[in-house]
Amino acid sequence: MGWQADELDNTLAEAMSGEMTENQVDLSAHILSHDEGVDLLPSNINLSTVDVMLVNSMSREYILRNCIEPLKEKYDYILIDCMPSLGMLTVNALTAADSVLIPVQPNTLPVKGMVQLIKSIKRVQKNTNPALKIEGILPNIVDIRTRLARDTVEFIRDEFGSYVRVFHTQIPAAVKAAEISDGKGKSIFAYDPNGKAAAAYKQLTREVIDGRLEKTKSEDQCR
Repeated sequence: MGWQADELDNTLAEAMSGEMTENQVDLSAHILSHDEGVDLLPSNINLSTVDVMLVNSMSREYILRNCIEPLKEKYDYILIDCMPSLGMLTVNALTAADSVLIPVQPNTLPVKGMVQLIKSIKRVQKNTNPALKIEGILPNIVDIRTRLARDTVEFIRDEFGSYVRVFHTQIPAAVKAAEISDGKGKSIFAYDPNGKAAAAYKQLTREVIDGRLEKTKSEDQCR
């Protein structure tokens, strides 16, 4: 989104540290507003220190949830982008979330990691967030030219599709999508609006929202 993370003083790390030490933090000083209408509560390498601090913190699974709770009235959606690990920061994110969307690259090792993540989600549902739902599994960085990618996506649908939603949308491997992570300061919609990655993310957005509308309609009918 254009900011240099290492140059930022007010980040998620400071907010979570303040929560752990019971020092009130003004989150408005931590939130960055992007020209495209997205607000960002950023993080940087300091978050690794917070991960260590969480081990000995009281109510350690709920620190992130307590931080973002005051923001819920301001936003329709809050997206928490997690690192590919199963440490305390990920547990905090799962405890704070209403639902979790699982992106998985169609290769053997990422699929194995996804299986471990689903087990962790079940533990969180049991212990700290019974209301947590799995939004779905998203095939990500898919190179449809390779047989491995096609076979792995098919395996995911066959193996998990009966009890976890697997999105029809697939996010393709795209050079433009990789370029924007290198400090372009724009989303894929502004940088390459007519590209295949932007089209896929638009389709994913529609699929998520349509799924939620169908679920709400079904729940209303049950009542």
